[in-house]
Amino acid sequence: MTHLIDKILFQDLSSCDPGEVTKRTGALYDEKKGSYRVSIWGNSYDVLPRQCRIKSRGQGSGAYRDYLYLFMLHYLMGAKEIPVSGQWISEKDIPGGMGFFRGPHTLPAQLVAQAFGNDLSGFLGAGKRLGGKPLPMADAAFSFQVTPQIPVAVLLWLGDEEFESQATLLFDKTISQHLPLDIIYALAVEVCHAF
Repeated sequence: MTHLIDKILFQDLSSCDPGEVTKRTGALYDEKKGSYRVSIWGNSYDVLPRQCRIKSRGQGSGAYRDYLYLFMLHYLMGAKEIPVSGQWISEKDIPGGMGFFRGPHTLPAQLVAQAFGNDLSGFLGAGKRLGGKPLPMADAAFSFQVTPQIPVAVLLWLGDEEFESQATLLFDKTISQHLPLDIIYALAVEVCHAF
C-alpha cells in the first residue's frame, strides 16, 4: 500500500474482535466488506484490513498520509474506552517522552512557527479552517478533536526583536494509554503538516 505501512499491522487489525474495536473507538464495522469506517479529524476513512488498504471518503490528507494511516491503524487497535482527562501535557511529560522526543523524533512544531511567524490572522484562519476550538493559551492556540479520545492542541507565540516565533503541541494526559510514542510522533507530524 504505502511504504511506511507494514502489512502485519493490517493482519494484526484483522485479528481484533470488531465488536470490541467499535466499542472502544466509535468506528463502524461493515461485516460484509470486513471494513471499518472511522472518523479522524473530521474526515471519514474506510480501513480494509484484508485488502491492506485505507480509502479516504472525502478530501482526506495530503503528502503525509503514511503518518496518518499509521496513526489510524494503531488507534483502531489500541485506543482505550476512557474519558479525556482535560489536562494538557507536552510530549516531554508523556512517560518515556523526555528521552524519545529528541533528535529525529523532535516534534516538527517549528513548521507551524515558520509558516506563521508573526502572522496571527493566518494562524487563526488555519485553525478555524481545520475545525479547531480556540484555547486561551500562548498568543493564539487551538484544540483539535482528532478522535473522540485524542485531542491535540497547537500553540503559537509570536516573535519579536528578541525572540523568534515559537509553536508547540500539547496532548491530553491520557494519550500514552492509547498510543505508543512513535505513533504519537506520527500524529504530531500529521498535525503540523496539516497547518
